[in-house]
Amino acid sequence: MTSFFVALLISFLVTGAIVRLSRNRVLVWDDHRLEGAQKFHARPVPRVGGLGVGAGLLALSLWVSFTHKGPVHELWLLWLCGLPALVSGLAEDLTKRVGAKVRLLATMLSGALAWGLLDAQLRDVQLPWLNWLLTFTAFSLAFTAMASAGVANAINIIDGYNGLAAVVSAITLLSLGYVGWQVGDNLVVSVALGGVGALGGFFLWNWPWGRIFLGDGGAYFVGYLLAGLSLLLIAHHPEVSPWYPFLLCIYPIFETLFSIWRKRFVRGISPGVPDGLHLHMLVFRRLVRWAVGRKDAASLTLRNSLTAPYLWALSCVAAIPATLLWRHPSALKAAVAIFCGLYVWLYLRLIRFRAPPWLVLRSRKEGPLSRFKDRM
Repeated sequence: MTSFFVALLISFLVTGAIVRLSRNRVLVWDDHRLEGAQKFHARPVPRVGGLGVGAGLLALSLWVSFTHKGPVHELWLLWLCGLPALVSGLAEDLTKRVGAKVRLLATMLSGALAWGLLDAQLRDVQLPWLNWLLTFTAFSLAFTAMASAGVANAINIIDGYNGLAAVVSAITLLSLGYVGWQVGDNLVVSVALGGVGALGGFFLWNWPWGRIFLGDGGAYFVGYLLAGLSLLLIAHHPEVSPWYPFLLCIYPIFETLFSIWRKRFVRGISPGVPDGLHLHMLVFRRLVRWAVGRKDAASLTLRNSLTAPYLWALSCVAAIPATLLWRHPSALKAAVAIFCGLYVWLYLRLIRFRAPPWLVLRSRKEGPLSRFKDRM
């Protein structure tokens, strides 16, 4: 648990310093663009929370190096392999001039480095035709890099509301840490707990008041960690089914695949064009707006923060069976199918203005909602 507390403390302090410096205008890292399909904040907010998360994992690496209470060499390699994803995302956060292709290549590079330096190689995905292709080194490298980049970009896609990506990623890391403990993988356990701590330090500043955002740098780095730990588990422990991490990450993965299909084949637009029809955006508009309908800054921030718990619960629908069934591929495949069906059902109900009444959040004149607004 020391890994958790070290990363939590450093992440909390670094993230708090960023918030303070931005508020005092010492350093301006704010997102001033308040208009757009995917903009839901009411005032400029720093979007370099990835610095705090990265600092938490860096502190963990330093602590393990000084105490020798963990896999020092592998921990440093895992952190360093994630630098391309972190740096490319931070560059976009600060300059808004790093293209999507450059960032995609950077996240692929992080996966490729993990493939070569940490032996995090996909060789068996329990699909015979694909397993045969994975016997070729070049294909294994390319597939692993693309899988890593896919998870990193999927986390970035769901990073739309206060606390959403952070808690979904923390849930995923807790499950990875548990399975790592079950198979005796100290590296996975240490990084998973450290990652939860680093996200926790950021979360305390991000939710519910939205004082800082994870940003592309944080989302890509956290996504790389999820992919890297998943690859390490299934590459080094044959008893862990490759369908386990797929089910565990199915919410952001399916959100990404469904969005590509929806944009390309339903709307006839490029998958890279931002729109306001992601599931978390529909939850915001269809389920939460009745709780706080006004458009002042405090109400908008409150609606923003009330959106994430719906998706935390949805993530648990996949994470709980994945954690319990991590060595049973048939049951994991069935759970994947059930989750995808549930996602499509919920999406169609929301897009057609037929949200189940029991999901709609409504406010009262007095209560938690009014107390929240009093603190804004």
